[in-house]
Amino acid sequence: MLQPLFQYNWQVRDEWFELLQRVPQEELIKPRVGGVESIMYTLFHIIDVEYSWIRGIQGKPDISVQYEDYLSIPLLKELSDSWRTELQEFLQTWSNEDEKVIVTVSWDEETYRKGEILRHVIAHEIHHMGQLSVWAKELGVTPASANLIRRGLYE
Repeated sequence: MLQPLFQYNWQVRDEWFELLQRVPQEELIKPRVGGVESIMYTLFHIIDVEYSWIRGIQGKPDISVQYEDYLSIPLLKELSDSWRTELQEFLQTWSNEDEKVIVTVSWDEETYRKGEILRHVIAHEIHHMGQLSVWAKELGVTPASANLIRRGLYE
């Protein structure tokens, strides 16, 4: 049951999009200590990594997008939403038999188990959301809740 954890990540991501609309652009693109550069680039990175890995385990080509084309919260949300539909369709077809299937991805020669990749993608986003929380607190912004409970994910 990986779907609820993806839903959790998407709910929290959407909360971040909402919160960060009120943060000045210069703060969103400002280089930060730790993480992957800036608040804006971290969000872009989360979206891109999720999509790339899941397309990769499906044997689909990686779609390269440029960060410079998504330098606003509304544009990042639009990208996230547009890719999410495809990812949801894939996750709905997920079965226990898929867990240990060995795959390779176009950007790496290593082999991976599909289930391991999906769990990596989930943990990857949660990790970066923690970084966003620290940066938000530095800006005086109350972070999005990381609470999994009471989100209606397991009903």
